[in-house]
Amino acid sequence: MSKKRGLSLEEKREKMLQIFYESQDFFLLKELEKMGPRKGVIAQSVKDVVQSLVDDDLVSKDKIGTSVYFWSLPSCAGNQLRNVYRKLDSDLQNSKNRHAQLVEQCQELKKGREESEERAEAVADLKAVEQQHNELKVELEKYRDNDPAAFEAMREAIVVAQASANRWTDNIFTLRHWCSNNFPEAKEQLENLYKEVGLTDDFDYLELVAPVPLKAVAE
Repeated sequence: MSKKRGLSLEEKREKMLQIFYESQDFFLLKELEKMGPRKGVIAQSVKDVVQSLVDDDLVSKDKIGTSVYFWSLPSCAGNQLRNVYRKLDSDLQNSKNRHAQLVEQCQELKKGREESEERAEAVADLKAVEQQHNELKVELEKYRDNDPAAFEAMREAIVVAQASANRWTDNIFTLRHWCSNNFPEAKEQLENLYKEVGLTDDFDYLELVAPVPLKAVAE
């Protein structure tokens, strides 16, 4: 014997709407949960089904005192459907108007762009210029390392990096001095710690070598 198929969500919605339309009354949720099974809608799904109808404006919901009531009249549903129809019809008309505008704009943009010998020559010239531009960019890239402006930018970046490194070096020396003054009994442990983190005896400020003159780079 085949198992009976359960109702789909849309079928459940129709069944619950029948309860409202047939009675044209106001209901508490617990009352709907008792009436739902009579229409084939199990009590556990009544709440979700009714809420979906509320979300679609097919069922009204309001709190009166401490209780929440649900209701829906055939006339209200008809008005709601008519409102939905009017909105969809308005959206359709707006879309048609917009489509007509775009078609008109497309036709206007095509003017002066008709295929011709003159236009074909202009397009060919444009592609040739673009190709030449790309080739020059590739050629310039080969000489980038000898670009005086690039070299100057690198030299300025080195100066900034050196200043930053020496600033942190100064901070480290200040911290070591503070530790020595405040924890003299831990001198040996601190020295071991410094070595572990890379602060060896040759740790010192950075000095820049004599900068390479731009003239030498250009040559």
